[in-house]
Amino acid sequence: MQKEYEGRTEQEAIDKAIRELGLDRDQFDVEILEKEKKGLFRKGNVKIRVYYGEASDEREEEPVEEEEISKEVKEDHNPEPQNDNERKILEFLDTLIMKMGYTGKSSISFRRDSKIGISISSDDSSIIIGRKGKNLDAIQLITNVYAGNLDPDIKVVLDSENYRMRHEEQIIRMAYKTAAEVRRTGRSRLLDPMNPFERRLVHTALNDFDGVETKSEGDGLYKQVRILPKK
Repeated sequence: MQKEYEGRTEQEAIDKAIRELGLDRDQFDVEILEKEKKGLFRKGNVKIRVYYGEASDEREEEPVEEEEISKEVKEDHNPEPQNDNERKILEFLDTLIMKMGYTGKSSISFRRDSKIGISISSDDSSIIIGRKGKNLDAIQLITNVYAGNLDPDIKVVLDSENYRMRHEEQIIRMAYKTAAEVRRTGRSRLLDPMNPFERRLVHTALNDFDGVETKSEGDGLYKQVRILPKK
C-alpha cells in the first residue's frame, strides 16, 4: 500500500506518516515526490509517498555480497595498565560506574598509537550500553574529558560485550540491504538519524556499491543518510 503526505520539511512529512499510520520509521519506505523549495519567497512544501504493508513487506531479497568488515588493529592488547595515565583512567572509569550505582571492571582491550580501547565487564552491561549505545557514548565522552586533562593526545574508545563491533556490523548489513532495495526499485531511502561515525560507516560501505550513491541530509550532530539511485 502507499500514501502521500506533505510537510514544510521532509522530516515533518515523515512524522505525519508515522502518526497517521501508527508505524515505526523502519516499517515503511519513503519516496520524495517534491523537494523543499528554497528561496526568499519559498511557498512549496515537501511531498513524499510512503510504501507500507504488502508493498513494503513482499520485496524479493536481492543477494548482496558483503565485504569483510574491517576491525580495529590490536597492536597491543595487554589488559593491565602500562603507565600512570592508563592506571588513572581505569580507576576513574571504575569509580564513575560505581557512582552510577552499578558494578563493573574496566581493562585495556587494545592500544594503537595514542588511542586506548577499554572494555567494561559488568553484570549491568545492558544498562551501561543503553539504548542504541547512548549511555556508553556518554560515559566515553566523560572519560575522554578526564583523559584529555592527563594527556591531550589520548583518545579513549569504550566498549562492553563487544557492542561496538556488533553495532558496526549491523549498520553495514543494513546499508547493503537498503542499497539493494534502492537499486532494485529505483526509489531513494532515508535512513534513521546517525552520528558522524555511523554515517561514515554507511558512506564507506556503499562507496563501491554499483548503482547507488549516498548523501547526508539534515542539521546538527545526528544527520540522516539518503541512499539514492545513481544517475
